[in-house]
Amino acid sequence: MELRAPKSARASFHTTICVLEGLLEYERAVGSTPEIAAARRQGEEYLLERGLFRRRSTGEVANPAFLEFAFPPRYHYDVLRALDYFRDAGLQPDARIGDALHVVESRQQADGRWLLDHAHDEALAFPFGESVGEPSRWNTLRALRVLRWYE
Repeated sequence: MELRAPKSARASFHTTICVLEGLLEYERAVGSTPEIAAARRQGEEYLLERGLFRRRSTGEVANPAFLEFAFPPRYHYDVLRALDYFRDAGLQPDARIGDALHVVESRQQADGRWLLDHAHDEALAFPFGESVGEPSRWNTLRALRVLRWYE
């Protein structure tokens, strides 16, 4: 099972996280196969090799939006979403996520919460009641889960 488009030399952060989350849920619902487990490991390694947000070739931030937290994430990638995936998958923290964890820690506000940087709430069945630039209960929940997992 390949995580990239047939003619593509690389995957993307956005498609990789979507596939990883989908495969994890499929495994939970139906069970795993060696092919599914290998595809997940391949996608996880793709993200880890890049420290969850850097270009592999230069080490530079691949996209500044990866350092901003959105909810609901929909098909958009950010480091909080990636870290929450690794936590949810039950993986042991890897040293290569250190910079991404630092990003999450550094974004915590003085009141202990995290802000909503972007809202991808188009076509939601109901409003989720948070405003961009304001504290987000969803981002705070995800950030606290990630930090507890890392401890």
